[in-house]
Amino acid sequence: MERSFLPHPRVPPAKRSLQKVPYVELFDGRLQGVVSSGSFATRVYVSFVSAGSGDFYCSTNNNRPCGGLGYGYCKHLGALVDNGIAQLGAERVARYLGCGDLAIKHARDVAAQLGGAKRKEEAGTVFARFLDYLRYVELPSSDRPTPEMAWFVTG
Repeated sequence: MERSFLPHPRVPPAKRSLQKVPYVELFDGRLQGVVSSGSFATRVYVSFVSAGSGDFYCSTNNNRPCGGLGYGYCKHLGALVDNGIAQLGAERVARYLGCGDLAIKHARDVAAQLGGAKRKEEAGTVFARFLDYLRYVELPSSDRPTPEMAWFVTG
């Protein structure tokens, strides 16, 4: 068996909406990110789906619950999952979240496979990670890779 310290080649991400979902990542046992509000330009939502359990939540960055979050995914969670699949690849997202069928295509596929329930969590940790990554946007341009910005590639 051949071993290598080189990373496996990444599948180029599909086109996704940076205006709608400026930040998405697989981290800390969940798919999480920041989703722009459809009605207020200055409001963002922090959303997540937990691996294994499928538990989910969506709230503003100052912890006000999303009004569309009933007993299932709100539009922000749907946008997060769909853009996560576009950015990271369906198989990678499915494997990370623990979906039995790796052929997921949309948020509704993830919700159907994982189930899960609404589980309130503070938005601060995810939002702070997003703000920390934003500082890279202000760096002078370079032709050298910045590994921390891999989530920002749009295809």
